[in-house]
Amino acid sequence: MALLFQLIVGHALSDFALQRQVMAIAKSRHADIHNTSGKGFPPWYYWLLAHALIHGGAVYLVTGSAVLGAIETLLHSIIDFSKCENWINFHQDQALHLICKLAYCYFI
Repeated sequence: MALLFQLIVGHALSDFALQRQVMAIAKSRHADIHNTSGKGFPPWYYWLLAHALIHGGAVYLVTGSAVLGAIETLLHSIIDFSKCENWINFHQDQALHLICKLAYCYFI
């Protein structure tokens, strides 16, 4: 139970406290910011991967497993891409992230 709590805290920190507004917007390939910013503005996939890496790092720090950290990075990027494409909504996005955390606890 402590591990699950730590993973959820890491998720809350990574998805809310550490995610700046520019990242929340720019991680979508459909965001207007990509049309209005200069040539030096990073493309959407840089923002999405950076955000997913923060989550993967949080999972790694909590579990000590680089494999789970890499899995989280991959799954988080897929889930957030799906949200940015409007294939899933915010609540489904958060539920899928929580299911990932439950799965990590099960496998540990």
